[in-house]
Amino acid sequence: MVTEFHPEALTDFSNGSNSRAMEGALDLIEGRFGTEYPLFIEGREVTSNDRIDSLNPSDPEQVVGRVSAATPELADLAVKSASRAFDGWASMSFDARAAVMLRAANIMRRRRFELDAVEVLEAGKSWIEADADVAEAIDFCDFYAREAMRYGDRQPLTFLPGEASELTYLPLGVVVVIPPWNFPLAITAGMTVGALVTGNTVVLKPASSTPVTAWYLLDILREAGVPDGVLQYLPGSGGLVGDTLVAHPLTRMIAFTGSREVGLHINETAARTADGQKWIKRVIAEMGGKDFIIVDEETDLDEAAQGIVTSAYGFQGQKCSACSRAIIVDAVYDQVIDGIVERVKALRQGPMKDPDNNLGPVITESAMNGILKYIETGKGEGRLLHGGARLDRPGYFVEPTVIADVKPGAVIEQEEIFGPVLACIKARDFDHAVEIANDTVYGLTGAVYSRNRGRLEKGRRDLFVGNLYFNRKCTGALVGVHPFGGFNMSGTDSKAGGRDYLGLFLQAKSVSEKL
Repeated sequence: MVTEFHPEALTDFSNGSNSRAMEGALDLIEGRFGTEYPLFIEGREVTSNDRIDSLNPSDPEQVVGRVSAATPELADLAVKSASRAFDGWASMSFDARAAVMLRAANIMRRRRFELDAVEVLEAGKSWIEADADVAEAIDFCDFYAREAMRYGDRQPLTFLPGEASELTYLPLGVVVVIPPWNFPLAITAGMTVGALVTGNTVVLKPASSTPVTAWYLLDILREAGVPDGVLQYLPGSGGLVGDTLVAHPLTRMIAFTGSREVGLHINETAARTADGQKWIKRVIAEMGGKDFIIVDEETDLDEAAQGIVTSAYGFQGQKCSACSRAIIVDAVYDQVIDGIVERVKALRQGPMKDPDNNLGPVITESAMNGILKYIETGKGEGRLLHGGARLDRPGYFVEPTVIADVKPGAVIEQEEIFGPVLACIKARDFDHAVEIANDTVYGLTGAVYSRNRGRLEKGRRDLFVGNLYFNRKCTGALVGVHPFGGFNMSGTDSKAGGRDYLGLFLQAKSVSEKL
């Protein structure tokens, strides 16, 4: 019997046995540095002439793994292989496929410290952030397995005398999964498992910065019982391999999480009908945000400042849900700013292998350089209170940066930076704060710190974001608790981890028989 879903608890690293297990796992993964990882197509390992070097962003001299890079020809082969495997996998019951995902969740639990360690060393996550990512991946497996069983049950219909009617859900076909690097296990698992448990086959093109973590997911799903051919692992260039996968006539759906620019390109490419294509391709596109926290004068200002710092600098601000705009009413603006800066100064930055460090590197040199350019722009748009530079040490370390007195409409107030940069904006009053918050092309997450019920209800009604939080941080959505997805240029609002999500991978068939 399958029990009711509950989110996976986080690991308590203050427990000595857990911290020792994590240290051992880090040693284990470091011992695998430089390992070569192949592609996986048609149920077999395939190597190519080109390689992607996955680097440790805390020390780019360290190669976490060397991964074969696919070509357009191999991408074509992968889609065709997934298409051939579709009928067999689709014919399995929802319950049978759900059982595979429940086994995958248990394998992740067994290998949890190993998975945590891979993320620390490949993505630059802290121990806590890595463990939360693995817990979320476990949750996706558990939650979507239960949801698949629900979709597979007899569906309620209105009775009509003289007819017997039923509604069943069918999988679509080949789903191309293109996940981001910032949640290299959780989001990768969520989209992949969502597609698989509903009976689709998958071509997984992992992010080039974190392909080793995605290989571990492949290994776990195969061990759990996903048949050969049902899941293809295909790292490679977005411009070459990604476009080939998206445009392929046998591709039925694309599930993407990443930048606005790439998401819009995928949507446009998928909308063009290829020769031999028999369907309109579906697209899930989750594309980022310019997220805010509003603070008024009727709240605990220390809690608000801490919520802002946690939301802005957790995983170096490299979350689509990260707070990059603190919108503070005039009456308490200076006081909240002082609280933010005090807490930022207390953050300890360094390699994420050390659990005492709060803040690590950004993911790549290119990302670091882009963030530093935004900071230079921000210095001309506001008052630099803290940070603003790269640390003089190996790795891609950017100081946590606070820029105050930023005006609405400024570049750093409008564009997604995806780094440890916070713009602080002064609002005349709460109504003005809501106006500022809504004035971007995005609509993903936001939060309000206030004890004024009328203002909270105004925020509930007027703030146009997919995930809104009151008197807490704007990051940390939990599967089954906070279905996640945004409006406008934040994407298609697929609500990952919610009860509507699996329906995106299915099509409904109605059958009626006259009695």
